Amino acid sequence: MSAFKRVVASCLVAGLTLAGLPLTAQAGIVGTDQVLATSASSTDRDRVSIFLARDDVRNALQGQGVDANAAIARVQAMSDAEVAQLASRVDQAPAGGDILGVVFTVFIVLLVTDILGLTKVFPFTRSVR
Repeated sequence: MSAFKRVVASCLVAGLTLAGLPLTAQAGIVGTDQVLATSASSTDRDRVSIFLARDDVRNALQGQGVDANAAIARVQAMSDAEVAQLASRVDQAPAGGDILGVVFTVFIVLLVTDILGLTKVFPFTRSVR
């Protein structure tokens, strides 16, 4: 029993000694452009998700064989640059008019991600992985 107490005491001494060491923290200045870029990407994601949630867009996606929920999930997984490009295409689309270009863009993005093996939306694609 004495050996067990000695091991526990040694561990406690080492632990308390290490706990007394000062820890360093690193801080940096966050620029306004970084904060604005983060909020802009969040706004773009919301705008594209709202667009994909519309009934006419869902019907067009289903006509192409794409599940709208899978498309929204893929938009959430896109990089900020891809979402910004897609959001600019959504903004350029006429209101209530021709959405075929935007739906085609979403279709192509999903098709490429399927071929790269990042998603599995279309049953007719084979992954390169």
